[in-house]
Amino acid sequence: MPLHEHLQRPLSRRGFLAAGTVAVGAALGLAAGPALAATRPRPFGRYGSPAARLTPLTLYVDPRGRGDFTNVQAAVTAATGAGYTLVIAPGVYRETVTAGVTDPATGQLTDAGREMTWLGADGDPRAVVIVYNNANGTRKPDGSGTYGTSGSATTLIRTDGFTARRITFANDWLRAEHPDITGTQAVAIKVQGDRSAFFDCRFLGHQDTLYADSFALGVFARQYYARCYIEGDVDFVFGRATAVYDHCHFRTLNRTDLAAAPYGFVFAPSTAVANPRGYLVTHSRVSSQAPDGYYKLARPWVPGSDTTARPMLTVRETALGAGIDAVAPYTNMSDTYPWQSQRFAEYRNTGPGAVIGVPENRPQLTAEQAESATREVYLGDWKPGRR
Repeated sequence: MPLHEHLQRPLSRRGFLAAGTVAVGAALGLAAGPALAATRPRPFGRYGSPAARLTPLTLYVDPRGRGDFTNVQAAVTAATGAGYTLVIAPGVYRETVTAGVTDPATGQLTDAGREMTWLGADGDPRAVVIVYNNANGTRKPDGSGTYGTSGSATTLIRTDGFTARRITFANDWLRAEHPDITGTQAVAIKVQGDRSAFFDCRFLGHQDTLYADSFALGVFARQYYARCYIEGDVDFVFGRATAVYDHCHFRTLNRTDLAAAPYGFVFAPSTAVANPRGYLVTHSRVSSQAPDGYYKLARPWVPGSDTTARPMLTVRETALGAGIDAVAPYTNMSDTYPWQSQRFAEYRNTGPGAVIGVPENRPQLTAEQAESATREVYLGDWKPGRR
């Protein structure tokens, strides 16, 4: 089956707590492929091995000890300069990972991890899984408080020029298992760097799955997501980055803890007012496990740290399934900042969730405006995958 078809299939996130690749593969709805891949004598496929490196800056990760490292963070730490490539063998890597090192003397990012590439060695992104289970309200082991939303991230990318291919990034924290915790945000990955690209990857979580952000308010980080699968329930794609989602599949999850709609919101951008470009979703699709109309397409996030934010989202030529509330696809996160005052727009979307029944609830771009809502315009002089 072609890789893009694997990515488009509805997939369950639960089951990562099971031990072993075979058990985890079964819980994820995987076929035998990833489990078999873990036993192959060549765990790195066509990407060489420690005995035959692609380049001197190629490092190999394998949980069974056939690489340079058995966990991803150890390999990232060893990448002390720019331009490293990590080849990651099939397996479930239960750990938190941070890429990017700050100089304690200057507070500036060093070259460590800059222009880094992570490659899932298997052709199926479900075979390489980086997962952990911290939430906003999870208490830190040292007793110093809770992790907070950003601190809950399984993977944190704090460097420019990062690329990932065919990897699953996940957070398997569940509300039902922690009824005492009210801070239920649980980030699978937070991305802050400019020129961050993800090809054929999967992002799995519930609330706040993919945090597409930047280093600081005045920094306009560009990010590109191609042929990716992203699932969740509340604000599961959020942040202030300039981010393009190209041929991606967004999947809204069912919820048994709520009795009525809405169950959640796909997008929650927090674009800075000075940034002319926020989130662009193009040639993608939104499907749902939930009843028809139980999800909103988006709501604007104006964080307390930036009350001047003017969130921006354009969804164009995208198939919106019946799970999206077609009558009122947008709503407020705070009545102080109504969605109508933000930069939300659509263009030539299709599907039952895209039906324009109440025109004032669905701002549409003109053909002329749509000419500026493209990947090329949003990313400027950066052409992902061609450097």
